[in-house]
Amino acid sequence: MKPQTFIFIGRSGCGKGTQAQLLIKLLEKKDKENKVLHIESGEELREFIKGSSYTQQVTKKVYDAGGLIPEFVVVYLWTGALIEHFTGKEHLVFDGMPRKVHEAGALNSIFGFYGLSKPWVINVDISTKEAMKRLLARKRFDDTKEEIRKRLDWYETEVMPTMVYYDGNPKYNFLKVNGERSVEEIHEDIVKKVGLK
Repeated sequence: MKPQTFIFIGRSGCGKGTQAQLLIKLLEKKDKENKVLHIESGEELREFIKGSSYTQQVTKKVYDAGGLIPEFVVVYLWTGALIEHFTGKEHLVFDGMPRKVHEAGALNSIFGFYGLSKPWVINVDISTKEAMKRLLARKRFDDTKEEIRKRLDWYETEVMPTMVYYDGNPKYNFLKVNGERSVEEIHEDIVKKVGLK
């Protein structure tokens, strides 16, 4: 199987992380030759802010205050992961990134550089109302109604233009799936549409 690239994108609470994990398991089962490199922005960031450099400390302050992490840090995190771990033989799964159009442009530059085939952008689509319901049900300490509303508003202003960038872009296979179904149904839908069934 030729290595492929998958980019999962969607509102907070849409289940993109779960779908990314299910796809990774399937790729690992179907393709014994090529490994999967999973780059998850939240995980990379949480690791990064454990460090003691000035940039890491400033980033931790912004993160702890619920502020927006600047693009240069986000791009540094996933390009660093690629430079360190990508050998050209792995399937790539990007989870929860890019979020801003600038980040999408930076990510776009890797595909030509590495000679990768046309990536899949998978938008797990749920309504703002559904996202609010799911995030409140998680009962995480930072999931107050106000914080969630801030995150969802930010999605509309910052991430939606990125979605427009991908949708209809001939360099990408853009797939919008209804995320308001069971985990299994969404997974089946994705697998079928990306040709892995």
